[in-house]
Amino acid sequence: MGRILCVVNQKGGVGKTTTAVNLSAALAMSGQTVLLLDMDPQCNATSAIGLAPCDGHALVREESIIDGIQTSSIDNLSVIPGSRTFQDVDRLANSDANETQLVRRHLDTLAETHQFVLLDCPPSVGALTQSALNASTEVLIPIQCEYFAMEGLTQLIQVIKKVIVSTDGRLTFGGILLTMYDPHLELTHEVDAEVREFFGDIVFDSVVPRDVALCEAPSHGQTVFQYAPRSRGAFAYTQLCMEVLQHD
Repeated sequence: MGRILCVVNQKGGVGKTTTAVNLSAALAMSGQTVLLLDMDPQCNATSAIGLAPCDGHALVREESIIDGIQTSSIDNLSVIPGSRTFQDVDRLANSDANETQLVRRHLDTLAETHQFVLLDCPPSVGALTQSALNASTEVLIPIQCEYFAMEGLTQLIQVIKKVIVSTDGRLTFGGILLTMYDPHLELTHEVDAEVREFFGDIVFDSVVPRDVALCEAPSHGQTVFQYAPRSRGAFAYTQLCMEVLQHD
Protein backbone atom coordinates (compact mmCIF):
# COMPACT_ATOMS: atom_id res chain seq x y z
CA MET A 1 0.00 0.00 0.00
CA GLY A 2 1.25 3.48 -0.87
CA ARG A 3 1.83 6.38 1.49
CA ILE A 4 -0.96 8.95 1.95
CA LEU A 5 0.53 12.35 2.79
CA CYS A 6 -1.71 15.13 4.07
CA VAL A 7 -0.17 18.59 3.49
CA VAL A 8 -1.72 20.87 6.09
CA ASN A 9 -1.46 24.19 7.90
CA GLN A 10 -4.28 26.29 9.34
CA LYS A 11 -2.65 29.46 8.01
CA GLY A 12 -2.81 30.58 4.42
CA GLY A 13 0.16 31.78 2.41
CA VAL A 14 2.73 29.45 3.98
CA GLY A 15 3.53 27.39 0.89
CA LYS A 16 1.08 24.56 1.51
CA THR A 17 -0.28 24.22 -2.03
CA THR A 18 3.14 25.02 -3.50
CA THR A 19 4.55 22.12 -1.50
CA ALA A 20 1.76 19.69 -2.39
CA VAL A 21 2.10 20.43 -6.11
CA ASN A 22 5.88 20.52 -6.41
CA LEU A 23 6.59 17.60 -4.07
CA SER A 24 4.07 15.55 -6.09
CA ALA A 25 5.89 16.51 -9.28
CA ALA A 26 9.32 15.75 -7.82
CA LEU A 27 8.21 12.32 -6.61
CA ALA A 28 6.68 11.54 -10.00
CA MET A 29 9.85 12.64 -11.79
CA SER A 30 11.84 10.32 -9.54
CA GLY A 31 9.86 7.38 -10.93
CA GLN A 32 7.18 7.04 -8.24
CA THR A 33 3.51 6.69 -9.16
CA VAL A 34 1.85 9.71 -7.60
CA LEU A 35 -1.66 11.07 -7.22
CA LEU A 36 -2.36 14.66 -6.15
CA LEU A 37 -5.78 15.13 -4.58
CA ASP A 38 -7.13 18.67 -4.18
CA MET A 39 -9.36 18.99 -1.09
CA ASP A 40 -9.26 22.79 -0.91
CA PRO A 41 -12.45 24.47 -2.25
CA GLN A 42 -10.22 27.22 -3.65
CA CYS A 43 -8.85 24.54 -6.04
CA ASN A 44 -5.43 26.20 -6.28
CA ALA A 45 -3.58 22.89 -6.59
CA THR A 46 -5.84 21.96 -9.49
CA SER A 47 -5.15 25.15 -11.43
CA ALA A 48 -1.44 25.09 -10.51
CA ILE A 49 -1.11 21.74 -12.27
CA GLY A 50 -2.88 23.09 -15.36
CA LEU A 51 -6.34 21.53 -14.85
CA ALA A 52 -9.84 22.89 -14.20
CA PRO A 53 -12.00 22.26 -11.10
CA CYS A 54 -14.62 19.56 -11.55
CA ASP A 55 -18.39 19.84 -11.09
CA GLY A 56 -18.46 17.16 -8.40
CA HIS A 57 -15.67 16.01 -6.10
CA ALA A 58 -14.75 12.37 -6.61
CA LEU A 59 -14.36 11.80 -2.85
CA VAL A 60 -18.09 12.13 -2.19
CA ARG A 61 -19.16 9.75 -4.93
CA GLU A 62 -20.34 6.28 -4.01
CA GLU A 63 -18.96 4.87 -7.25
CA SER A 64 -15.31 4.05 -7.85
CA ILE A 65 -12.86 6.83 -7.02
CA ILE A 66 -10.79 5.71 -10.00
CA ASP A 67 -13.31 7.37 -12.33
CA GLY A 68 -12.34 10.78 -10.95
CA ILE A 69 -8.64 10.52 -11.81
CA GLN A 70 -7.24 12.80 -14.52
CA THR A 71 -3.80 12.73 -16.10
CA SER A 72 -1.34 15.61 -15.91
CA SER A 73 1.40 16.78 -18.25
CA ILE A 74 3.98 15.06 -16.02
CA ASP A 75 4.66 11.35 -16.39
CA ASN A 76 3.59 9.26 -13.36
CA LEU A 77 1.53 12.14 -11.89
CA SER A 78 -2.26 11.85 -11.81
CA VAL A 79 -4.68 14.34 -10.27
CA ILE A 80 -8.13 14.33 -8.69
CA PRO A 81 -9.23 17.96 -9.15
CA GLY A 82 -10.94 19.98 -6.48
CA SER A 83 -14.54 21.16 -6.61
CA ARG A 84 -16.01 24.58 -5.82
CA THR A 85 -19.52 23.12 -5.73
CA PHE A 86 -21.08 24.16 -2.42
CA GLN A 87 -22.85 20.84 -1.88
CA ASP A 88 -19.60 18.88 -2.25
CA VAL A 89 -17.67 21.18 0.07
CA ASP A 90 -20.47 21.06 2.63
CA ARG A 91 -20.72 17.26 2.47
CA LEU A 92 -16.96 16.83 2.90
CA ALA A 93 -16.80 19.38 5.71
CA ASN A 94 -19.75 17.91 7.63
CA SER A 95 -18.91 14.25 7.23
CA ASP A 96 -20.48 11.83 9.67
CA ALA A 97 -18.82 8.54 10.57
CA ASN A 98 -20.05 6.87 7.39
CA GLU A 99 -18.78 9.68 5.17
CA THR A 100 -15.41 9.63 6.95
CA GLN A 101 -15.12 5.91 6.33
CA LEU A 102 -16.06 6.47 2.67
CA VAL A 103 -13.22 9.00 2.27
CA ARG A 104 -10.79 6.58 3.91
CA ARG A 105 -11.89 3.70 1.70
CA HIS A 106 -11.48 5.87 -1.38
CA LEU A 107 -7.96 6.90 -0.34
CA ASP A 108 -6.99 3.32 0.52
CA THR A 109 -8.14 2.32 -2.96
CA LEU A 110 -5.94 5.01 -4.48
CA ALA A 111 -2.99 3.92 -2.32
CA GLU A 112 -3.26 0.41 -3.77
CA THR A 113 -2.35 1.69 -7.23
CA HIS A 114 -0.12 4.67 -6.35
CA GLN A 115 3.06 4.77 -4.31
CA PHE A 116 2.18 8.26 -3.05
CA VAL A 117 -1.13 10.05 -2.60
CA LEU A 118 -0.77 13.73 -1.61
CA LEU A 119 -3.70 15.72 -0.23
CA ASP A 120 -3.75 19.51 -0.45
CA CYS A 121 -6.00 20.71 2.37
CA PRO A 122 -7.72 24.07 2.99
CA PRO A 123 -5.94 26.59 5.27
CA SER A 124 -7.80 25.65 8.45
CA VAL A 125 -8.08 22.96 11.09
CA GLY A 126 -11.79 22.57 10.43
CA ALA A 127 -13.80 19.46 9.63
CA LEU A 128 -12.55 19.24 6.04
CA THR A 129 -8.90 19.14 7.14
CA GLN A 130 -9.66 16.72 9.98
CA SER A 131 -11.43 14.40 7.54
CA ALA A 132 -8.26 14.39 5.42
CA LEU A 133 -6.06 13.74 8.46
CA ASN A 134 -8.25 10.81 9.52
CA ALA A 135 -7.78 9.17 6.13
CA SER A 136 -4.02 9.80 5.78
CA THR A 137 -0.98 7.87 6.94
CA GLU A 138 1.39 10.86 7.27
CA VAL A 139 1.07 14.59 7.82
CA LEU A 140 3.49 17.11 6.32
CA ILE A 141 3.38 20.63 7.77
CA PRO A 142 4.88 23.57 5.86
CA ILE A 143 5.53 26.62 8.04
CA GLN A 144 6.69 30.06 7.05
CA CYS A 145 9.78 31.47 8.76
CA GLU A 146 7.99 34.27 10.59
CA TYR A 147 7.23 35.45 14.13
CA PHE A 148 3.90 33.65 14.60
CA ALA A 149 5.06 30.33 13.12
CA MET A 150 5.52 28.49 16.41
CA GLU A 151 2.25 29.73 17.89
CA GLY A 152 0.19 28.38 15.00
CA LEU A 153 2.23 25.20 14.77
CA THR A 154 1.67 24.30 18.42
CA GLN A 155 -2.10 24.58 17.96
CA LEU A 156 -1.97 22.42 14.85
CA ILE A 157 0.15 19.76 16.55
CA GLN A 158 -2.52 19.36 19.25
CA VAL A 159 -5.19 18.69 16.60
CA ILE A 160 -2.93 16.16 14.87
CA LYS A 161 -2.20 14.35 18.15
CA LYS A 162 -5.94 13.87 18.73
CA VAL A 163 -6.32 12.37 15.26
CA ILE A 164 -3.36 10.04 15.86
CA VAL A 165 -5.05 8.74 19.00
CA SER A 166 -8.47 8.40 17.33
CA THR A 167 -7.01 6.49 14.36
CA ASP A 168 -4.97 4.11 16.56
CA GLY A 169 -1.69 5.32 15.13
CA ARG A 170 -2.63 5.14 11.43
CA LEU A 171 -1.50 8.77 11.11
CA THR A 172 2.14 9.64 11.83
CA PHE A 173 4.24 12.79 11.56
CA GLY A 174 5.80 12.95 8.10
CA GLY A 175 7.71 16.11 8.89
CA ILE A 176 7.78 19.89 9.31
CA LEU A 177 9.04 21.93 6.37
CA LEU A 178 10.43 25.46 6.68
CA THR A 179 9.29 27.61 3.75
CA MET A 180 9.96 31.14 2.45
CA TYR A 181 13.40 30.78 3.94
CA ASP A 182 15.55 33.93 3.66
CA PRO A 183 19.07 33.30 4.99
CA HIS A 184 19.75 37.04 5.07
CA LEU A 185 17.13 37.65 7.75
CA GLU A 186 17.99 37.13 11.41
CA LEU A 187 14.34 36.19 12.10
CA THR A 188 14.64 33.27 9.69
CA HIS A 189 17.56 31.82 11.65
CA GLU A 190 15.75 32.40 14.95
CA VAL A 191 12.63 30.53 13.76
CA ASP A 192 14.79 27.78 12.24
CA ALA A 193 16.69 27.24 15.49
CA GLU A 194 13.57 27.36 17.65
CA VAL A 195 11.59 24.90 15.51
CA ARG A 196 14.49 22.43 15.31
CA GLU A 197 15.19 22.66 19.03
CA PHE A 198 11.53 22.07 19.93
CA PHE A 199 10.58 19.40 17.34
CA GLY A 200 13.93 17.76 16.65
CA ASP A 201 14.14 15.03 14.03
CA ILE A 202 10.68 15.55 12.54
CA VAL A 203 11.89 18.81 10.94
CA PHE A 204 13.18 18.27 7.41
CA ASP A 205 16.78 19.24 6.70
CA SER A 206 15.57 20.72 3.40
CA VAL A 207 14.22 24.27 3.43
CA VAL A 208 12.28 26.07 0.69
CA PRO A 209 13.70 29.51 -0.11
CA ARG A 210 11.86 32.61 -1.19
CA ASP A 211 11.94 32.23 -4.96
CA VAL A 212 10.00 34.21 -7.54
CA ALA A 213 9.83 31.11 -9.76
CA LEU A 214 7.68 29.35 -7.14
CA CYS A 215 5.28 32.30 -7.17
CA GLU A 216 5.10 32.63 -10.95
CA ALA A 217 4.81 28.97 -11.97
CA PRO A 218 1.13 28.45 -10.87
CA SER A 219 -0.05 31.36 -13.04
CA HIS A 220 1.22 29.37 -16.02
CA GLY A 221 -0.45 26.14 -14.85
CA GLN A 222 2.98 24.59 -14.35
CA THR A 223 5.09 23.14 -11.58
CA VAL A 224 8.39 24.84 -10.82
CA PHE A 225 10.18 21.99 -12.61
CA GLN A 226 8.43 22.85 -15.85
CA TYR A 227 8.58 26.60 -15.43
CA ALA A 228 12.08 27.09 -14.04
CA PRO A 229 13.89 23.74 -13.68
CA ARG A 230 17.19 25.40 -12.66
CA SER A 231 15.67 27.64 -10.01
CA ARG A 232 16.40 27.51 -6.30
CA GLY A 233 12.81 26.40 -5.72
CA ALA A 234 13.19 23.42 -8.03
CA PHE A 235 16.39 22.40 -6.26
CA ALA A 236 14.72 22.71 -2.84
CA TYR A 237 11.81 20.45 -3.77
CA THR A 238 14.21 17.94 -5.31
CA GLN A 239 16.04 17.80 -1.97
CA LEU A 240 12.75 17.44 -0.09
CA CYS A 241 11.72 14.62 -2.42
CA MET A 242 14.92 12.75 -1.59
CA GLU A 243 14.26 13.13 2.14
CA VAL A 244 10.67 11.90 1.82
CA LEU A 245 11.84 8.83 -0.09
CA GLN A 246 14.49 8.11 2.54
CA HIS A 247 11.83 8.17 5.29
CA ASP A 248 10.03 5.22 3.74
